[in-house]
Parts: sequence; structure tokens; C-alpha cells
Amino acid sequence: MASDRSVLIRPIISEKSYALMETGAYVFVVDPRASKVEIREAVEGAFGVHVASVNTLNRKGKRKRNRRQSTFGRRSDTKRAIVRLVGDDRIELFES
Repeated sequence: MASDRSVLIRPIISEKSYALMETGAYVFVVDPRASKVEIREAVEGAFGVHVASVNTLNRKGKRKRNRRQSTFGRRSDTKRAIVRLVGDDRIELFES
């Protein structure tokens, strides 16, 4: 992978991700080709924290109906990473 910014696409903001923040875990949409080691290095480099573990999951895009043409399309597939931090480390981006 090229850089930290190309691995981490965006954070996930949802009720579940806010509940995970209480336990020191953060959720990101990541590049589908990124490995767990690359995700770990990207988070540590971008936010200056220590990562305890990285779990990844691939999500299939939903099938969506186009109302005007009565045809079906698809949302794109995404890869998500749940990143757990060591000890009391926090990512300030989410806290504010």
C-alpha cells in the first residue's frame, strides 16, 4: 500500500461504533486489498496510538431498485476494520 491515507478510507459513525468506542475499539472503512498489518501501521501512523488487535470483515453491497427505470443496481462492496487500542489510548477524532 502507498500511504496511511490510501489504506484508511473513512471512519464508521453509527450507534454500534459509538458503543465499541467505550471499550477502546474503532471502526473504519478500509481499502479492500489492505492486510491487517497494513491497517495496524496506518492507524498507528495516522493517529499516534498503539493498536492491540485488528479484525476485518468484507461486506457485500446491497441490491437497490431504481424507481424510474424499474431496474436493479448494487451498492459497492466494502471492507471494514475494527481496531482495538492498547490501554487508555484514544483517537481524538471520534471523541469530539
